Amino acid sequence: MIDSQAVKNTCNASVETKGFCFYKCTNGIKRHLGTDSLGFPFFAHCTPANLSDDQGLIELLTLGIDYFKLKPSELSKTTILLDNGYHPDKIEKELVKVYPEIMTKIQFELSPKPSKTEKAEKGLSGFVPVKTRWVIERSNSWMERCKSLVKNFERTLEHSTTKIHLCFLRLLLRQLAVSGSSRFCVISLTYSMIDRSLCPLCLCGSLHSLASNTVS
Repeated sequence: MIDSQAVKNTCNASVETKGFCFYKCTNGIKRHLGTDSLGFPFFAHCTPANLSDDQGLIELLTLGIDYFKLKPSELSKTTILLDNGYHPDKIEKELVKVYPEIMTKIQFELSPKPSKTEKAEKGLSGFVPVKTRWVIERSNSWMERCKSLVKNFERTLEHSTTKIHLCFLRLLLRQLAVSGSSRFCVISLTYSMIDRSLCPLCLCGSLHSLASNTVS
């Protein structure tokens, strides 16, 4: 699942990070997040808020294109669920320019949007959570519960993306079992990141695997 979230800037943000999102009426940045079915991130990317969701998704997947290149072609396609603000045809054309075989490994699917009639039949009104889409909405709310992510306090977009990684690192650590072996893995991975100057996303991916094994 992939979604975007517009966030207001503070006075610390640089001019290069500023943009106005007319749809959300927000002056700041836009966070693009790609998660698994549990709501933990595969990819994260920050752009100025005036960048369209389609272009942000293209940049997000382009930065993580190695993940799809390494995926064996005999495996089934990965379904990426999008909301109705995205345009899959336009996205597919741009991604094929980056990696011609990518559409043999992924497919886009627009989540169903309940109509006013369907809402009225069920006695609902306003915002209605869509099946499976609520997972990534929950991930966005997880970020909002981090004090440093309520607004964009960072000067660069790279720092803003790193803050997202650190937020989910904390959540992934809490998912791990309290066993000694898991604690040892966490400590080893942390020292490995510090000693080898690895990016937080590398550690996040490793903890993602540990947390998934723990949950299963």
